Amino acid sequence: MGEQQRVKFPQEIIDEYAALGVDLPALFSAGHLGTRMGVQILEAGPEKVVGTMPVEGNTQPYGLLHGGASAVLAETLGSVGSMLHGGSSKIAVGVDLNCTHHRGVRSGLVTGVATPVHRGRSTATYEVVISDEEGRRVCTARLTCLLRDVKQSCPPWAARVRSSY
Repeated sequence: MGEQQRVKFPQEIIDEYAALGVDLPALFSAGHLGTRMGVQILEAGPEKVVGTMPVEGNTQPYGLLHGGASAVLAETLGSVGSMLHGGSSKIAVGVDLNCTHHRGVRSGLVTGVATPVHRGRSTATYEVVISDEEGRRVCTARLTCLLRDVKQSCPPWAARVRSSY
């Protein structure tokens, strides 16, 4: 699955976490499942999150990209956007995910782009468009995350590491 790339974050996000003593780009990952599936986050901010995932290794018995793999990519990207929207005082927890699969893919890399539909105080909803290497839409997903306050006994950055992304 290769070496983890450093994610491009907006400077204000890096500064927010640096004020807490956290090097967010060094700490950040796609989570255990995302890493196992080869998810790479390329760009992350509250306005847009971009990531890729290989089709190989993430297929169903017929050799097509598994719908569940598309759901993992969509939830990962939408959760990251929700987390960054909520800031260091919130934890993003996925509460609703739906995916519409438009076409099958047998090889290559798919790219997901998550953009906000709603960014409120207690919830955030992101639309995630997953496309193949020719730019054809493979899946459209929508993820809503609940934004919960970080417990006082837990440093905000530690809660982030355990959140749902």
